[in-house]
Amino acid sequence: MAYDVAVLVGSLRNGSFSRAVAENLATLAKDKLALRIVEIGDLPLYNPDLDGDAPPPAPWTRFRNEVSRADAVLFVTPEYNRSIPGLLKNALDVGSRPYGQSVWQGKPTAIVSVSPGLLGAFGANHHLRQPLVFLDMPVMQQPEAYVSKVGDLLDKGGKLTNEDTKGFLSNFLAAFATWIGKHK
Repeated sequence: MAYDVAVLVGSLRNGSFSRAVAENLATLAKDKLALRIVEIGDLPLYNPDLDGDAPPPAPWTRFRNEVSRADAVLFVTPEYNRSIPGLLKNALDVGSRPYGQSVWQGKPTAIVSVSPGLLGAFGANHHLRQPLVFLDMPVMQQPEAYVSKVGDLLDKGGKLTNEDTKGFLSNFLAAFATWIGKHK
């Protein structure tokens, strides 16, 4: 049976390279992982006042429920100003609250960072690791996935065309399945 993996995409842009890579990863995952994108673009900014006595915003509840049922989490993100996009940080905050009810705790995780530049969103990848450690999410260390020059790897329909990249990402996903098995 395949592990259920919540995929969080750190980009809202139409034609997002991160979303295209996430969709390709779902195709490459095969039998061991069932990847499903959990939308984060509709999450109101985290405000503890909204986690009081009244029910929280519906998008928060939907998001928390979708992540809670996952066996693991995969982040696919671009880099904004050498860090992670704000919507991704907001999703981390929404999922970690209210205090003591984090949906993240103990969930194995991995990161794929993508960039049209040469560094493969290295800064975002490493900045994301810091809150994940605090949230008690075992982060897969190896292999690391920095996808550089991503625009050259996709066709106009967003499909990966580079066989070496497909092979690398397939191996990454196989390693992630093993990582999940060790931490489930």
